[in-house]
Amino acid sequence: MKIGIPKEIKNNESRVGMTPAGVFALTKRNHTVFIQSTAGEGSGFFDADYIKVGATILPTIEDVYSQSEMIVKVKEPIEEEYPLIKENQIVFTYFHFASSEALTKAMIASKAICIAYETVEDADGTLPLLTPMSEVAGRMAIQQGAKYLEKPIRGRGILLGGVPGVQPGKVLILGAGVVGVQAAKMAAGLGAHVTIMDINMKRLRYVNDVLPNHVTTAFSSEYSIRQLIQTHDLIVGGVLVKGGKAPKLITKDMLKDMRPGTVIVDVAVDQGGCFETTKATTHQDPTYIIDDVVHYCVANMPGAVPYTSTIALTNVTLNYILKLANLGYEKACESDKSLAKGLNIVKGEIVYKELEGLFD
Repeated sequence: MKIGIPKEIKNNESRVGMTPAGVFALTKRNHTVFIQSTAGEGSGFFDADYIKVGATILPTIEDVYSQSEMIVKVKEPIEEEYPLIKENQIVFTYFHFASSEALTKAMIASKAICIAYETVEDADGTLPLLTPMSEVAGRMAIQQGAKYLEKPIRGRGILLGGVPGVQPGKVLILGAGVVGVQAAKMAAGLGAHVTIMDINMKRLRYVNDVLPNHVTTAFSSEYSIRQLIQTHDLIVGGVLVKGGKAPKLITKDMLKDMRPGTVIVDVAVDQGGCFETTKATTHQDPTYIIDDVVHYCVANMPGAVPYTSTIALTNVTLNYILKLANLGYEKACESDKSLAKGLNIVKGEIVYKELEGLFD
């Protein structure tokens, strides 16, 4: 199969769809891999690295799309890419269709085969291709939140870990999934007082068992959220509805109950966000302030650490890419039920049930 790796063109997105190690695994099996020139440089991988493992370097994104049977990316195609996608072409990437009507309709019109990383699902309900980026985003949520709590950025002026004689900051995490647990680990490591909330008692018991004693758990409800946001300095939204929009757990009227300079980080922004006041931002302009509350809602958080993120992503996507390349999408999905759940739009038809009727 002919596999194309275009350069990501979303704002400040430096990740690339595949490492040279991944390309080597494909070329070794006699597949052709096209890499757009300089596509990997932002992640620390250069054209020469790809050439050494048998890739062909193409000068433009148009060349990559036109010559490839399958496109492997990191982020969803943006408007400039819509016309480049061909009928029957496999596009394997993070799509997050629920957050974009324009993207959904463009991919329907393209009649391509759209396989979304974020809905590939194992039998136990885990999302293997979302997990590594959720791990990165969860850890980064604390790293970024701690920075934006500084006073020059209009935060509360809180050092999360405190110092001797001064209480540590308080972190509230909504959701005890991968994002929430990773965020809790980071915050606890800094010495912050952490509360993590969920409606799944199994997850809360797991958190209670594996995280330090200064990480406390709470069952999530509107009442409990309203109480806790009044006393916490950093609030992280890490809830996920598989393939669908995130629920709005913090509404605009709740902002007035937070102390001025509170920072809220919405990791669910790719799925529409779990705060009512969320609007997607970029690494170039990451924050905005509403009612004296600092909002950090960057839609591609792991893009800020592209070397780590690209390797972590290729580690989990490569086996699926090999199946698609070796067997074609139909046989690959027949043989792998996890991969089959990644099918979202096929030749103009929505096949993922959570998307059906969403934009009618």
